[in-house]
Amino acid sequence: MAKILIAEDEQDIRTLIVFTLQFAGHEVVAYKDGQEALENAEQDSPDLIMMDVRMPRMDGYTACRNMKTIPAIANIPVVFLSAKGQEAEINIGYEAGAEEYLLKPFAPDDLTHRVNELLQKFGK
Repeated sequence: MAKILIAEDEQDIRTLIVFTLQFAGHEVVAYKDGQEALENAEQDSPDLIMMDVRMPRMDGYTACRNMKTIPAIANIPVVFLSAKGQEAEINIGYEAGAEEYLLKPFAPDDLTHRVNELLQKFGK
């Protein structure tokens, strides 16, 4: 299947996402903040990047903006995961370069379905 990079600071949520996506057949690499995701994304070369918005050291918006300036990873689709569903928050996510904004909480089956749709949409 696909290789997916996850950046999520809450360990329980990160573990759930990793388990869910691995169970669906994907290869998953996971980091605890945007800084780690940014530092490793080029080497990891994922098909999809999923990040929380609010994280320590570097938030998802900043990490996404920085990723979009690196030619080797600029075209990798980024999806934000957030409990913040206000329109202003979502707009900031899209302005930062995200392709999608998924709201927490989500059921594991829903996450798998949305990830598969996104991978198909981007030809991955």
